[in-house]
Amino acid sequence: MDLRRKRAYDTPSAEDGFRVLVDRLWPRGVSKQNAEIDLWAKDVTPTAELRREWHAAPASDFEIYAARYRAQLAADDAGALRALADELREHPVVTLVYAARDTEHNHVIVLEQALLSSSPIPSAEKPLPV
Repeated sequence: MDLRRKRAYDTPSAEDGFRVLVDRLWPRGVSKQNAEIDLWAKDVTPTAELRREWHAAPASDFEIYAARYRAQLAADDAGALRALADELREHPVVTLVYAARDTEHNHVIVLEQALLSSSPIPSAEKPLPV
């Protein structure tokens, strides 16, 4: 599986493959028709509380936020991360779509790492260090 990341405000393309929105809220100003989202995976996104804390102090240490989000993913009793990983294995190319402005410090980087580590199929891209 080739796992990619792309902002919701970037134009969708055929190279995106299966597009998964990984934000709890729908991106402002983006119509559902124009977004071309195949799956909205709300259950694997940061909790509302964690989101509020990050947005209230975005200058804070990203590693603390990432660690809290990793803990949230690890504690997922409903198995949302595993279910998403299983779903994504069916697609050769998957693009995780998100709205965050900061492309280097956001939850999608952590989620991508979690998906790659839960997937027995290696990605064409190496996970980024956090």
